[in-house]
Amino acid sequence: MTEAGALRKDHQIKYFLRCLKTFLPHQYTSNDSSRMTLAFFTVAGLDLLDALDGNLSPAERNGYIDWVYHCQVPSGGFRGFSGTIFGESKRNSENACWDAANVPATFFALMTLIVLGDDLRRVKRKECLSWLHKMQRPDGSFGEVLGTEGKIEGSNDLRFCCCAAGVRYVLRGKDAEYLRDVEDIDVDRLVSHVRLCQSYDGGFSVSPMTESHAGLTYCALASLSFVGCIQDTNTSPGLVAVPKQIHFEELTRWLAWRQTTELDEPEEDEGKTGDGNHPETQIVSKPDQPEDPRSTRSVDEKISSLPDISTTSQRPSEDFRWAGFNGRLNKIADTCYSFWVTGTLGILDQLHVINAEANRRYLLEKTQHLIGGFGKCVGEPPDLLHSYLGLASLALFDEAGIASVDPTFCTSKRARHHLETLPWWTGEESKS
Repeated sequence: MTEAGALRKDHQIKYFLRCLKTFLPHQYTSNDSSRMTLAFFTVAGLDLLDALDGNLSPAERNGYIDWVYHCQVPSGGFRGFSGTIFGESKRNSENACWDAANVPATFFALMTLIVLGDDLRRVKRKECLSWLHKMQRPDGSFGEVLGTEGKIEGSNDLRFCCCAAGVRYVLRGKDAEYLRDVEDIDVDRLVSHVRLCQSYDGGFSVSPMTESHAGLTYCALASLSFVGCIQDTNTSPGLVAVPKQIHFEELTRWLAWRQTTELDEPEEDEGKTGDGNHPETQIVSKPDQPEDPRSTRSVDEKISSLPDISTTSQRPSEDFRWAGFNGRLNKIADTCYSFWVTGTLGILDQLHVINAEANRRYLLEKTQHLIGGFGKCVGEPPDLLHSYLGLASLALFDEAGIASVDPTFCTSKRARHHLETLPWWTGEESKS
């Protein structure tokens, strides 16, 4: 293997350590309120590289754990960073909305604690689960925060559904007796909402009857996996159980067609066909007439009446050297979608449908940066999100030097094993 096609593990470790132990570049300033998410990518990145124990002293590890708990809200959940804390003595029911728990931050806080090996005993489990129940809307979706007078704020897209389902999975465990007085979320309504977000082409979108998106498709399948609707048989490919309402074949095909050789934005007017489209761009035809919004046809009937994307798209030939993944039609490859697509296929036990070697070469030869980390696209500087997701995608295919990844948790498999063997999580503690 040439150096260009190798994982520069020492550079990767140094990159994540710099992000953990020194100031982040000024471009991250606007992301300060999402510091919990950045902390997860940093710590989990070192975990994937088997570099946590050798580079963090016990005192440092405990310090990071204490910081996460410092961001826990007394009434349940975690805030995204410590900048909103104005003191517990000044906190009351009227001003609590200005220092609110945040659904994504809560998910990433819990995952960070798990990666760091914490036992989660300081998590206010009952309070957090009670707060989570309040975050669900009547249509089954979830918001981001509770605003004034307990109003659910934030969009109803599938990112929050994924994070909420993950929080529920982590904190409920198997000890149902301990949580008998805590009202659970409505899982059936959540599943119904996710189901309605599947579009005609098989992918999932931000809300019903909108454009499919690979990141939201991952969130949809991870949500279903967290609540037990997807069961891995651990046998041969294709023997994974998914809800009957999910259009499995269309979904798998749509995910496979996200792999693309379009790695850069084409020059204006260069290589265009007569209709203004680029030759290798994937094109999906549309119905002649838009669907009447008053139509009483079922979603299944609408999907069956739309064109077959396998006959209207132009997928690159199989002899390509570099091929990443895009998130939507007519977009170039982007490092994060290498995980959002392959992670979804991993949940579905369908990783065999894409060209893994072309994806590997794209990540290692095109977006892996000289100083460590991965950039969003070819020639771009590294950032934490794309660096972590690039590693995670490689790990799904057993890349040497990277720990195995659990596609639903988006962490190392050992992190999930740590959670699922905690005495309180298994319920063994209550039996003793």
